[in-house]
Amino acid sequence: MSGLGRWSLWIGVGLVVVAVVSGVLSLIPVAVIAGILAVVVLAMAGYDAIYNALGRAELRRRAAKVEREREQGH
Repeated sequence: MSGLGRWSLWIGVGLVVVAVVSGVLSLIPVAVIAGILAVVVLAMAGYDAIYNALGRAELRRRAAKVEREREQGH
């Protein structure tokens, strides 16, 4: 996960905590806004994690292809 993804994850977790505490304190408008923002930010973190995982998988596929070509050439 990149730096932005980690920041998004921690900010999202923080916003979830703010939403829960606000809900307990009956600050419903604050809880709703924080909850919506938390969902958006956590979705960004999830997208970043998936994007990086797919990039690493592509690199592994390329490396395996090169290795197979080397083995067939010898």
